[in-house]
Amino acid sequence: MLLLLDTADVRAIARAIDLFPIAGVTTNPTLIARERRPLGPLLDEIRAILGAGAMLHAQVVAPDAETMVTEAERLRDRLGAGFHPKVPVTAQGLKAIRRLADAGFAPTATAVVTPLQALIAARAGAAFVAPYVNRVDAIGGDGVRVVADIVRLFDTHHLPTRLLTASFKSAQQVLGVALAGAHTATLAPDLLDTLLAHPLTDAGVEGFLADWAGAYGPATTVLDLLPGD
Repeated sequence: MLLLLDTADVRAIARAIDLFPIAGVTTNPTLIARERRPLGPLLDEIRAILGAGAMLHAQVVAPDAETMVTEAERLRDRLGAGFHPKVPVTAQGLKAIRRLADAGFAPTATAVVTPLQALIAARAGAAFVAPYVNRVDAIGGDGVRVVADIVRLFDTHHLPTRLLTASFKSAQQVLGVALAGAHTATLAPDLLDTLLAHPLTDAGVEGFLADWAGAYGPATTVLDLLPGD
């Protein structure tokens, strides 16, 4: 399962790219608005951090299919290869997804909360569908089960559309969609850190370092003990 970063915070993106095996970034209108920056320069900086060709999913905001397509074209002109237009699974959105797929885009159907929405979006030509895991949980549903059902639907009907799972609040949800067969998960920066955190790992590392320091002295490294030529 590929990991993407769900943010428009350029400092968080730069840190995550440096530390984690991040395949790209997803944004949405809320994340973009939160940065309070002009759109063009913000997108340019995100693209520069990611590098040319890395996945960057950015959402259209128009209410009608024709303008959605025009927005996607404008975004592609700015972001280049690796750009995926995010389009909501409304009736106008599905129309836009069809047109974008026909024009050579690889659109992402977003705001998916049911398996049937995912199936319809896939049939319309979506390259990705983005089911919202925690939003389903928040209304008493089972977001991981929705993802598992979408995986089964796509396998049963031999659909090439991939799952870009989104809206997570816990590491357990991320593990659940990974076990269900999701292709991609996009995570907030703080949740990405949570996936690694465990007190037993911390205790193990501290024990190793204490034993090493007891034998060789504090702050002594392998380089100190094995000097180069």
